[in-house]
Amino acid sequence: MDVKKKSLIILTFLFSFLSFSLSSFAAQEEKVIEVKARKFSYTPHMIEVNKGDVVKIRLISEDVHHGFFLDGYGVETSSYPGKEGVVKFVADKPGRFNFRCSVTCGEFHPFMVGYLTVTPNTRFHMYVIITIALALAALLALIFKGKGENNNG
Repeated sequence: MDVKKKSLIILTFLFSFLSFSLSSFAAQEEKVIEVKARKFSYTPHMIEVNKGDVVKIRLISEDVHHGFFLDGYGVETSSYPGKEGVVKFVADKPGRFNFRCSVTCGEFHPFMVGYLTVTPNTRFHMYVIITIALALAALLALIFKGKGENNNG
């Protein structure tokens, strides 16, 4: 088998592996975050997720009717004591976003704010770079091995 055919087979295999790796990242598990609401704060008030995560927020009110509205994503839910609200979304926009109470819950309601930070998915990028580097290394190894065989034959 000549070098070009071997190279094509190796590249096909490595790109198939890359496609499989990418699809496994696309099918990530849900990241479930429990947010407790109480006059006039959220716990936790700062949430961090990776870009591409499927995020499920469970809003639990500990005192009165509270809401949860996430700026930039437009998702909203509310919760009464004893009854949780749920919202689910894909964190596909990097940055820092406010979430706030969308139900008037008292005099300090406007100050009931939290933050969602969506960071780049560095683990995903690392796997892509490693896979591409392996593909190039395999290709170069085949090319140099093929040149050595051609010179000896």
